[in-house]
Amino acid sequence: MQNITLSNYINSFTRALSLGLLSMTMVPLQIDAAEIEEIIVKASYREIALEKNDGSLLVLNEDQLKAEPIKHLEQLSFLVPNLNFALSDGRPRYFQIRGIGEQSGYEGTPNSSVGLMIDDIDFSGQGGISSSFDMEQVEVHRGPQGSRMGANALAGMIYMRSKEPTEIFSGLSEVTLGSDGVKSVGLAFGGPFQENPDTKYRFSIRQDQNDGFRKNSYLNRDDTTGKDELTARLKLSHQLNEDTDINLLIQKSDFEAMSDSWTTDGSLNTLSDKPGFDSQDSSAYGIKINHDAKAFSFQSLTSGTNSDIIVSYDADWSNPVDNAPYTYDFYSETLRSRRSFNQEFRLLSDPISYESGQTFAWVVGAYYLDLSEQNDITDLGTYINPFSSWPPYIKNVTGSRDYDSENTAIFGTFDYLLSETLTLSFGMRWEDWEAHYKDTFGEQFNPSDQMIGGKLSLVSEWSDDVNIYASIGRGYKAGGFNLGTGFSNDQYADTLIYDPEYLWNYELGINKQFGASNTNLDAVIFYSDRKDQQVMASTQVDANDPNTFTFLTQNAASGKNYGLELSIKSNPTDSLSLFASIGLLKTEVNYLDAANEQNGRAQAHAPERSFAIGMRWFPAESIYFGMDVNGKSDFYYSDSHDNKSSSYTLANLVIGYEKDQWNYEFWVRNLFDEYYSLRGFYFGNVPPSFPRTLFERQGDLRHMGILVRYQF
Repeated sequence: MQNITLSNYINSFTRALSLGLLSMTMVPLQIDAAEIEEIIVKASYREIALEKNDGSLLVLNEDQLKAEPIKHLEQLSFLVPNLNFALSDGRPRYFQIRGIGEQSGYEGTPNSSVGLMIDDIDFSGQGGISSSFDMEQVEVHRGPQGSRMGANALAGMIYMRSKEPTEIFSGLSEVTLGSDGVKSVGLAFGGPFQENPDTKYRFSIRQDQNDGFRKNSYLNRDDTTGKDELTARLKLSHQLNEDTDINLLIQKSDFEAMSDSWTTDGSLNTLSDKPGFDSQDSSAYGIKINHDAKAFSFQSLTSGTNSDIIVSYDADWSNPVDNAPYTYDFYSETLRSRRSFNQEFRLLSDPISYESGQTFAWVVGAYYLDLSEQNDITDLGTYINPFSSWPPYIKNVTGSRDYDSENTAIFGTFDYLLSETLTLSFGMRWEDWEAHYKDTFGEQFNPSDQMIGGKLSLVSEWSDDVNIYASIGRGYKAGGFNLGTGFSNDQYADTLIYDPEYLWNYELGINKQFGASNTNLDAVIFYSDRKDQQVMASTQVDANDPNTFTFLTQNAASGKNYGLELSIKSNPTDSLSLFASIGLLKTEVNYLDAANEQNGRAQAHAPERSFAIGMRWFPAESIYFGMDVNGKSDFYYSDSHDNKSSSYTLANLVIGYEKDQWNYEFWVRNLFDEYYSLRGFYFGNVPPSFPRTLFERQGDLRHMGILVRYQF
């Protein structure tokens, strides 16, 4: 495995920055600078300009989303410092912001630290279906969203907004072909209905396929990590009258992925005889009603989701030939059915305006979420050591787990204009959570919590081109239990239940516009104080059974997360756009047991340095060149051991030709074929001695292809 030192990391960043600056010098000086498009934040209760936002936020606009040949949030996350993910197989379902967030697919109560909203539908914990095709904007809100989203957004929120129906007929089509069986076809179009121009629509559909980037040497197949992904979306917007509009969304996402990513030697050549699946089939609907009255407006948001998920894998990662003379054969499968219904009502006053004398504004609302899950599990296994007197170990476990919960919340935000340039904002959310769980193994839990979060901020328009803000926020996350451990009667019984976690977050930020070069700079320093921090630790109960490798969530005493986030976007000329962002992060976890080996250590999946820098340059009227470089420093894989990843730097390249409504592109991902790891487990999985070993899940190697896009 290739190791990347800190000097390599810094040199890569420097080379990328130099490339951007060099490109600027190559552009003819007579070309006028291009104005930076005003960015509107969509996730807030009120849509506001980015420079008036009172929190750390990075926005990926439509042009940036189109520039990515692989249309998924997984790829976009590399462009957002202090946003990370832990990937075991198909697609990441969970994300971490500033080192806070789940790392395992599903080992306890389904509460998320990072909220995921797609068109105002809550898909927290289901990030695998996050296609970015035909998306208008992706926002990453870093820091707790206690008043905006509540218990699912302790660390922050990812908000994805697809394109809305347009006033005139328009659309795009896109075809991508690449190495490793990459094939994608996408189509999106919409506009007003001719018979009824008050009703508009937008329809999009995309199919993505690839064979994966690994080869199964035992089965002689190169598709055992392949993906077959379908996303279809229909949006309808109807203007009922001049004061009321109704918006309907229907979405279907069928993401099928095979599961065969782990090897005992760290290579990309797998040896499994029974590859599994890591798939999700989701249907969703959303209904949004807006009504404007004289002094206020009313919003109703109704949504529902229906997801069927398969998580199965060859737990021994091997086959009878390579395990001989030992019989070591284990397989696990979980069939998960998840249903949700969400209803939210909001009343909004007119926004504040110094010119009209509106110095006070408010938003109040109520929220309800009903969530239910059924999990059917099967764990099979056999271990026979012919040189041991112990009898064969046989496992055949089937069962079900049923879970349901209700979240009820009331919330409000209040803005007060202290002066023409100074705004004070206060938000609060009270939330009640009640859950019920039972399984066929005799475990039963009925936890409940009542939690309060909120935010106080002060925003100053320091000058025409400088805005400064300071904020104090309190986030929260419900407590819960560890599922299906079977530890009720042994030493792990006292770890089954864990308490809520609370986080106090302090931020100081600045937004600066440089008019001469059309450059926008955002910078924020933050400090987060975590109370009763929920920590996920891994353990293997039976050394002979890899299916007993599990995760337990427990409460630590406290934690600290602090650092800096900086982003720059610039359009110095009509032919050149640049962006650069960097995240610096320091973390610490303090356990109730001071003798814990990890006490005072950095938290897992919290790289201290992350960056992304990129450019898009038109050296001629129709030819363009795009490149981005991103990287992360090393990070701990888990809060239960001290194994770490290596730092890595990835480069991506696009060369394109644009003519009228057509785009032709050649693209390369991971240009320098970097070998890097996204996840690591530390346990025993090799007979007969089963030594504890670090196993790493490698990221995708270099792949390339062509893309053709037609916009109409």
